[in-house]
Amino acid sequence: MARRSKADMEQTRQALLSSARKSFTDHGYAATAMDELCTAAGLTRGALYHHFGDKQGLLKAVVAEMDVEMDQRLQQSFATANNTWAGLQQRCQLYLEMAQEAEIKRIILQDARAVLGQRSGTESQQCLTSLQSILQELMQAGTIHHTDSEALALLIHGSLTEASFWIADAQDSQQRLKHAVAAVQLLLNGLLVNA
Repeated sequence: MARRSKADMEQTRQALLSSARKSFTDHGYAATAMDELCTAAGLTRGALYHHFGDKQGLLKAVVAEMDVEMDQRLQQSFATANNTWAGLQQRCQLYLEMAQEAEIKRIILQDARAVLGQRSGTESQQCLTSLQSILQELMQAGTIHHTDSEALALLIHGSLTEASFWIADAQDSQQRLKHAVAAVQLLLNGLLVNA
């Protein structure tokens, strides 16, 4: 039997991730059958086990992929701002707005937390790292008070994450989003040196 190339292996991996994301979004993690997911990707269950170990491993990989994509969107939003402070505010608002998107709501805010646990499914390392960098920049510029940037990033990210769960769980998510944005702005304003 011929060995598969790295490109073929990556193509298989991406096909499984894409199929999983669609199925997890449309049906939820619990209702997603591995045989159907593999069939939709045009692959065998063996390929899924080879790349991800099991269904939970597949969910972890989907969450990791989405984390990178979410952080890229947050960074793009940040980059369009007039200054670092405005960028931080835009970034926080976009993070909350993403809680209304079907894929993020279902996979990140519902299934990942339930299946992977409170921390492992929603602890967004990529987002935390970039947020910490922004906070360090604001501290160095004298815009916000000096403190441990990792601790502050964890607190802000935790607040945003909990608010996102609250938004995603609402019948009227737009109203909750409005309240959450106002509350986060109040919290952020408390960081300013010249508030």
